Amino acid sequence: MPMHFDLVDLQLIVHIAETGSLTKGAQALHISVPAASTRIKNLEESFGVKLFYRTSQGVTLTPPGDALVHHARLLRGQVDHLRGDMLEYAKGVKGHLRVFANTTAMEFLPAVLRTYLRTHPDINIDLKEHLSHDVVKAVGEGQTDIGIVAGDVRTEKLHVIPFRTDRLVLVVPAGHALADSQGVYFEETLELQHIGLHEGAAIHGFLRRICEALNRPFPLRIQVGNFESACRMIEAATGVGVMPHAVAMRHAQRLDIRAVPLRDEWALRELKICVRSLASLPAFARDLMDLLAADAATARDGDAPALRR
Repeated sequence: MPMHFDLVDLQLIVHIAETGSLTKGAQALHISVPAASTRIKNLEESFGVKLFYRTSQGVTLTPPGDALVHHARLLRGQVDHLRGDMLEYAKGVKGHLRVFANTTAMEFLPAVLRTYLRTHPDINIDLKEHLSHDVVKAVGEGQTDIGIVAGDVRTEKLHVIPFRTDRLVLVVPAGHALADSQGVYFEETLELQHIGLHEGAAIHGFLRRICEALNRPFPLRIQVGNFESACRMIEAATGVGVMPHAVAMRHAQRLDIRAVPLRDEWALRELKICVRSLASLPAFARDLMDLLAADAATARDGDAPALRR
């Protein structure tokens, strides 16, 4: 069966699927609604299937339409990568790596990336922070080359290797009633005012989902841009905060704060590195994978850091 389509067709169907509207999908690509309608009709005739259910409320995907959108997103991601890589190559860069990681993983990456960039001066890295389930989705759809996730996220279709283990802790000012506690459940802390990160931070979204599962509001008093600011606010006794143990210990070296273990099972975070396929990665990306694996092995061989200060 002959199939005729182009990148505009694929972009259009993704925009329509995301907005639930043919009109908005057309507007996103700056084409007329009749032109968009013709493109969709031609696609359906080319594939021999119906792609959308059309109602007075808008459009929704049929099963074949859902499958096409999935592949269109993969192709769109690859085209975006291609465009970005070509721009970098034009500037003299020989490679471009995309790494998505959750909040906890970001704490362990600077030292590894410093070593990598010293030995790969012609490689650029695009490092972004996302929630773990979004990282898995991005790896699976080809939006990123390497992902690092924590917790129970489904990674069955990806190649996964262990990375690190860390625990989320409650950080309190010295002298706080919980400063000498041997542990506390997160739900018990919801009676306190919290210092949290901004809305886009992965850990913020994670804690909000935990609160929703508990049917409790997240008592945020202040939101800041990074963990250092959060720790300074906590030291000033404006509230408490939840963050990775490794982060808390680093800032506790110069701030008068204490880390209290969270007893919740989800607080123990098993970090994993995931890729779609090791074999499909370019050599310079596999070099980074090797460094990450070596760093993980060194951490497992070393002594576990003390949980309390």
